[in-house]
Amino acid sequence: MNNKQIFAAIEVADHEVRLVVGEFFNTRFNIIKVERVKCDGMSFDSIRNADNITQAIKTALANAKKMIGAEIKKVILAIPSYKMKRFGFKSTVDIEGIDGAVTVQDVRNAIEKAKAVNVGNQYAVVQTVCVKYTVNGISTRRIPLGDRCSQMTVDVDLLCADRDFTYELVSCVEKAGLQVMDIFLDVYAVGKEAALFEQAIDHQVIILKVEREATTLGLLKNGRFTNAAVLAAGLGTIAGAIKDEYGISTEMCVELLKYNARIDLEKCSSNPIHIWNDDNGTRTISEQELVDCVKSNIELWLDAIEKTCVPILQAGETTVIITGEGGETQGLSDLVQKRLGVETRCYIPQTLGGRNAGLTACLGLFYAYQDILPITGYTDNSLDMDAFIRSVSYRDKKDDGTKEDTLTNKLKGLFMEGKKN
Repeated sequence: MNNKQIFAAIEVADHEVRLVVGEFFNTRFNIIKVERVKCDGMSFDSIRNADNITQAIKTALANAKKMIGAEIKKVILAIPSYKMKRFGFKSTVDIEGIDGAVTVQDVRNAIEKAKAVNVGNQYAVVQTVCVKYTVNGISTRRIPLGDRCSQMTVDVDLLCADRDFTYELVSCVEKAGLQVMDIFLDVYAVGKEAALFEQAIDHQVIILKVEREATTLGLLKNGRFTNAAVLAAGLGTIAGAIKDEYGISTEMCVELLKYNARIDLEKCSSNPIHIWNDDNGTRTISEQELVDCVKSNIELWLDAIEKTCVPILQAGETTVIITGEGGETQGLSDLVQKRLGVETRCYIPQTLGGRNAGLTACLGLFYAYQDILPITGYTDNSLDMDAFIRSVSYRDKKDDGTKEDTLTNKLKGLFMEGKKN
């Protein structure tokens, strides 16, 4: 198992903690375990209850340990893009090698030089992104290892987030007994999972990360993450009209909105999509009633999206990608496309075990982290690998005369019983 890399990634959303454990094996990525634990300790712009977040993370870790048989010790963490800011910097360094060939150490020197930039007390540098390398007058997006030159210029983006918010969230994770391996902005991670940075080289990409309480708009341009804005309205805000009208729980309202309504249709089915009992007896709600109920809230949400996006759309060709919890909503992309007049689609990950739009940022953390490994040289895994290897290896288990409770043995037992009869 020496060629395995096993990592764990955590995102604290505004209504749940998401934990994904996955492995890179022979260049392929496989999901080992996904945990989603309800948690109301986080808002889009602040931490409401740090203890709730820490406890939710502990619950997710305990649930994962039961399945994988090993303790998770380190994680990659997603930071909300609230108040994010990008500082661009051209870092020029002299090549240190005697033969004048570019090495990883030269890239590290360029990054350290960029980190010396003063970003102010309000911000914390979340990540440094090497956008472009220039050697001998030629620019490239790949690391020019081995190229011979006397100097190299690296275009470095310092992606920053609100300092207090970031430190408080990291503290919650550490109090749960975890070490943070690295942190990335959530919208940046979305771009990595959906391979949007490559698409954003020749045209703009707007990411709409729609969660329960808020919608984050991220702009990718020229192959880089340039800006983000947060609107205090999300899927739960839209579904709030259903709760007010019918008294259904917020959780159920959101589920109905995501999976039981085609919100882009003028005329929907009148058949019941939900039946429940309350003090007034048995009640039902149809798809048409649900769509009619949320229509005004959807229009308000679309108005806010349009107001924010219009200046961006005027700058050139643009594509809109919807993800996050809202990426599961049927018809939402059609409504946005009709309002903005540009290509719009929802992104749902296709990795087996993680096919849910709400996991997009969490899955993107794996690719974001793997991309920096050639520069950092880190080799740590997130798990107690010795315990994990013991849990998945049958060769080390002693034969105590008992049969394993496997499907094969159960089938053999059925066949033997049939013969006796």
